[in-house]
Amino acid sequence: MSVQESPSSSAASTSAAKPDGGPAHRPGLILAFLCLAGFMTFLDVSIVNVALPTIEDELHISQTALQYVVTTYGMLLGGFLLLTGRLADTLGRRRMLQTGLVLFAVSSLLAGLAQNSAMLIGARAGQGLAAAFMATAALSLLTNNFEEGPARNKALGVWGALSGVAAVAGVTLGGLLTDGPGWRWIFFINVPIGLVGALVAPMIVGESRSAERTRSFDVAGAVVLTAGLILLIFTLGQTVDDSDVPMARIYGGFALSALLLIGFLLIERRAAAPLMPLRVFRRPSLRAANIIAILLLGTCVSLFFFASLFMQQVLDYSAITTGLAYVPLALTTAVGAGIASQVVTKVAAKPVLMTGLTLVGTGMLLLWRAPSDAAYLVDLLPAFIICGLGLGASFVPLQISAFAGSEEHESGLAAGLINTSQEIGGALGLAVAATYAFRRIDELEAQSKGVPELVDQARTTVFHDAFLISAGFAAAGLLVTLVLLPLTRAKDLPTGAPVA
Repeated sequence: MSVQESPSSSAASTSAAKPDGGPAHRPGLILAFLCLAGFMTFLDVSIVNVALPTIEDELHISQTALQYVVTTYGMLLGGFLLLTGRLADTLGRRRMLQTGLVLFAVSSLLAGLAQNSAMLIGARAGQGLAAAFMATAALSLLTNNFEEGPARNKALGVWGALSGVAAVAGVTLGGLLTDGPGWRWIFFINVPIGLVGALVAPMIVGESRSAERTRSFDVAGAVVLTAGLILLIFTLGQTVDDSDVPMARIYGGFALSALLLIGFLLIERRAAAPLMPLRVFRRPSLRAANIIAILLLGTCVSLFFFASLFMQQVLDYSAITTGLAYVPLALTTAVGAGIASQVVTKVAAKPVLMTGLTLVGTGMLLLWRAPSDAAYLVDLLPAFIICGLGLGASFVPLQISAFAGSEEHESGLAAGLINTSQEIGGALGLAVAATYAFRRIDELEAQSKGVPELVDQARTTVFHDAFLISAGFAAAGLLVTLVLLPLTRAKDLPTGAPVA
């Protein structure tokens, strides 16, 4: 089922690179504003991680249910990115950005006021939907304001750098706010930023939409895709639930989610205007970049989730100490991204990305070896520095590869794809790591018999399993980069050229 919209006049099909008025003459201001919108969406992926133990105690959420506070956001964001990307292309990218900013502010207010787990998870779902509007609109506006080549590479480098920094800054800011005014302020802080951003957007960036005269968006595809992904994550969570979940329900959940995802592909093949035209995957660079994004974000989100729990539940760090422990990771992520932004304009994205993924995997292996009495300077800091450099060096070439050869009218689709891969990768990666790591939690806790030292060792074993799985994601991403990503610089391609 598709919803069709009547053709628009040619005047409405302008690119953001040439909007009415003067925004195009202020590229620095446009870049800063769009990156701020993107920064908010990525920040809220990780900002709740440090606050999870506090939220668990105050709202009485079970530990295994805590992952839904994280994954619900990622699932709604990932599930709707393709639809919101198409809406941005057809109805106006700035309009969709403003819609997302307002909805994000309202949902954040509700999350901050939450009195129980259902209200909090529901508000996080609203945040995820709003973030889908913001991320695709902002990224497609960015690509349309900067021509393909060095200018776009540098702009995407800044975007990629801030994406990585935001994920790390989230855990730091989350710790400061949780131990300061309280965990609710990790949501309240978004309210004024979202509302002000929506008001000033017309003063900074011009409206932009696709030049295609026939414009539509695939509602059926979006609904089926979102339902399939949410069911998959929910079923994975059920495998580590404290209650005795019937295996028939788990197997049924996996089977139904598989059928929904297969159904989505069939819908896309037959739809007159598919949400995700499968022909775009003929581009090797785009195809490889999206696979790598799934694996990289699986590592990234699992790192923040489990490292936060490890520091607080094993090493007895406070929330604010945990947040500050991530500062070197945030700084080195920015450094790695800055270096990558310069290097990627001179060499192909592939070797830069391979270097970054190697560093990320190495850092995760160091965490895997961290003992239950780990010292920060000896055991954690080196791992965080190496992971930070790797994440920064990975996000930049990944964004460039995802947009190489994209045409103007596909910018929303390309933005939706790469953001979908990132968010789905984060949510799926966390679910898979949690499923594997928590599989022995009851057995290990029983063996510890309540002895504090043995309890810490049992928890450390659980977190070690999670870190090892995360390192495996990075290793798989490195293999995909080596085999599938073309050795081609985006700046060498003419606009719209296929990546070979």
